[in-house]
Formats: sequence, structure tokens, C-alpha cells
Amino acid sequence: MAVHRKFRGFLMSMVVLLFLSDVVIAASESDAMTGVDAGLGTLVTTEWLSEHLDDPDLVVLDCSVRVEQDGNGGFSSQSGQADYDAGHIPGAGFADLTGNLSDQESPYDFALPTPEQFAAAMGALGVGDETRVVLYDSFGSGWAARVWWMLRWVGFDQAALLDGGLGAWKAEGRPLSTEPAQYPARQLTPAPRPNLIADRDEVFAAIGNDDVHLIDAMPESHYRGEMVLYNWPGHIPGATNVPAFSLLDETGRYRPRSELAALFGDDPEARAITYCGGGISASSNAFILSLLGFDNVAVYMASLQEWTTDPNNPLEVETP
Repeated sequence: MAVHRKFRGFLMSMVVLLFLSDVVIAASESDAMTGVDAGLGTLVTTEWLSEHLDDPDLVVLDCSVRVEQDGNGGFSSQSGQADYDAGHIPGAGFADLTGNLSDQESPYDFALPTPEQFAAAMGALGVGDETRVVLYDSFGSGWAARVWWMLRWVGFDQAALLDGGLGAWKAEGRPLSTEPAQYPARQLTPAPRPNLIADRDEVFAAIGNDDVHLIDAMPESHYRGEMVLYNWPGHIPGATNVPAFSLLDETGRYRPRSELAALFGDDPEARAITYCGGGISASSNAFILSLLGFDNVAVYMASLQEWTTDPNNPLEVETP
């Protein structure tokens, strides 16, 4: 299991956007984000989770990853297990994106495992065909959104994100636990939806194709080419820029539906492909697109960490 792995782009995305700025069940509010069913919803509040922590079919998973400076001018990502051990939502298990939720043989960080491998790993965490799942993380909800998107990819739809994540839970003074949680292993049957994942070839073919919307989730300065986090600066030609942290308000919760809708345009039937550095921030964008009713969305999971290894893959910068 990898412990320290380079993932500069995502941390820099978070750092830059924090300097710029830090499953909602609320049917009475017309502008609230609502989920797919009355029982869970795709985005839940801390209040809802607090009331349902003891539901026998509910699995809660902490998906946090820690990202730190590596001492060489870059950054490294490591398991969030230590932070989980120091304090997590009571009853929550730990889902390790640096471990068996990723393909450890890939040269890229957080590479997709096979659907069967991912389903087996989630089953070992207690996620089964008949369970419901709430996912959260300690920073920005991108890590939780990544696990949410992979669950959709293998055909599982009973998952939600905790709006505001662990930060919102702690800000409200809600209890934490240092007791490890272990759900009974269950069977999660994969029914893959390959259309939810884009590869390099599909992204390359989308350049110049008005029927496909490429969405860059990186910070604006990176999109414009004013900073370099990978091998060369800029964005994939034709991509629009919706930085992942622009989706959040000052509390770390997702912004109101009307504000989010304004970021993504009004063509919910068009093919949309989100990307970032390694498919984390891009998953947050894809999550919101799905909530807004866009039903033809994919995440380019390998993103710029793969794209910038081949000089035949173009990037462009914004000129003043």
C-alpha cells in the first residue's frame, strides 16, 4: 500500500482557492440542492446524518486523504488513516483512496482499479447491494465525491455526500470518536457504467467538437497558464474553467442550486467531461453536474497527470 505519493496539482488547487475564498434535505427551500429519493438524497446535511447514524442499513465512510509538502518543493499525498484515528464521525469507517480503492500498479496517482476490485474493496468496508452510504472527507469534499463517482461507475446509486464534510460536523460541535468502526462485509455486485469514465482518446477527440463540453476543475491561474503544476502550463483546448472550490461557500458547503447552475450553462443533455490533475476535483464538478440534472457526464480520471506526459496532447494558455 502506497503511503506517500506525489499529487501536487490537487493540493495547489486547494491552496490557491482557499486564499481566494475556505445531501441537502431541505424541501422547504426552493433553492436547495435535493437528492434522488426521500430516504437519503444525494447530498445530506449534518442534521440528517446525526439523526440517522444508527440506521442499520446506513454505512458512513471517511474518505479523507492528507496532502503535505514533501520537502523538495513538491507535495505528497498519504493515507488519511492517522487523521481518522485522531477523530471521526461516530460509527464511520475509513475508505483509503491511497490504498485498495486505487490501482497500485499504475504510474498515476489514484488510478482506477477494475470495477470488480473496487466493488470488492467497498464490500469489505460494508457497502452492499442493499445498503445506503454517506461519504465525507476533511477538506473540500473532492475525495468523497471521487468515491461517490466510482460507486456510480460500478452501478451503485444509494450514496450521498455529507454537505460541508467533517469541517461542518466539527464546526457545529458534534461528537467525534476515536474508536475504529468495522461494518460487516457485504456483497456489492458491480454493474459497470463505462460511459461515466473518459480516457485520453475521448478527451483528445473532444477538442474542437462543439457537442462535447470539456470542463477544467483547476484553479483559474493554472487554467490561464500563470502557474505550472505538471509538465507544462495551460488547459486542454476548448475547455471552460469551473474551479472545484468555486462550488463551495465560505463554510465549505456547496453553494445554492441557482448559483451552481449558473456556472455550468444550460445544456444538460450534452456530453460533459470534467478533468483536473488526477480526477479528484473533477469528481466534485461531476457530482454537482449530476445533481443539476446533467445525465451525460464523465470524469477523465487520469487527467493532467497523464495528459502532460505526451507532448502530442495539446495545452493552451490565455493571452493577456
